[in-house]
Amino acid sequence: MRRPGKGLGLTRVEAPTFTVEQRKALAGLLDDPSATVRSALLAHFTKHGSESITFLRAVSIQPDRVLAHHANEYLRELNFSDPVTEFRGFIRSLNYELETGALLLSRTVHPDLDIGASCSLLDRMAARCRELIAEPVAARDKCRIMNRVLFHENGFHGNTENYTDPLNSFLDQVLIRRKGIPLSLSLVYLLVADRIGLPLEPVGLPGHFLVGCYTEGEPFYIDPFNAGRLISATEAVAMVRKQSLHPTLADLAPTPVREVLCRCCRNLVNHYTVANDHERARLFAEFVAEFESTYERSIQP
Repeated sequence: MRRPGKGLGLTRVEAPTFTVEQRKALAGLLDDPSATVRSALLAHFTKHGSESITFLRAVSIQPDRVLAHHANEYLRELNFSDPVTEFRGFIRSLNYELETGALLLSRTVHPDLDIGASCSLLDRMAARCRELIAEPVAARDKCRIMNRVLFHENGFHGNTENYTDPLNSFLDQVLIRRKGIPLSLSLVYLLVADRIGLPLEPVGLPGHFLVGCYTEGEPFYIDPFNAGRLISATEAVAMVRKQSLHPTLADLAPTPVREVLCRCCRNLVNHYTVANDHERARLFAEFVAEFESTYERSIQP
């Protein structure tokens, strides 16, 4: 069990009537399996209403996936949870962590998704990769092992048959269906790589998303949409130019998490528009605007 005061980074949205010590103690009890503790917490959160909502939502957007999962469980049980509001809060927090953001984005359309199950599947694939890695191993060879685990053993692949299906963009659905678009498959690749200690970066080329490795002498790129094919910078540029697009050297640099998640939302605007679901297209357009306006405010002197 996590002890009170451990592993917390609640620096942004804080409940005004909970002291720092109270927040630490409450967070330390969120994953306690005791039914007595759970009942006491539910009673406490119910009594403090809006302060509890603020506290639990702050925990739900922290990078600690276990704490975030339990905070969301309490929000749902107390009927405090509003996934759209949670994601807006995440955008405004400027505290962008890729896995947390991708799962919060998924919850805006699939509020009952099992966050723990998604994280566990990523954990299992990472554990399988570690089984096959005999250190010391070069980054390229680790990527080849990841390719075996993700694309051959688990069957992840690009959804070429129905590319504009909005489900291709939601992390939980990609993990369940084993198919997606370049960006969402790159998310899976990055999250597994992070678990095995392989430093990779998102690379948002125009028209096609890749994963980049910058730890060796010359950067190389991974194309998860095409079974993890390893390509050079020259090959990446040539691939994009075939689509009549004109990438620059800057496009081959790592893409900030903020822009990765914003691009997810832009894709969903387009895909929901194709599906004639204009209400959801408008929702994700609002998220795009929120990302952009929040960023603009953050860089103002």
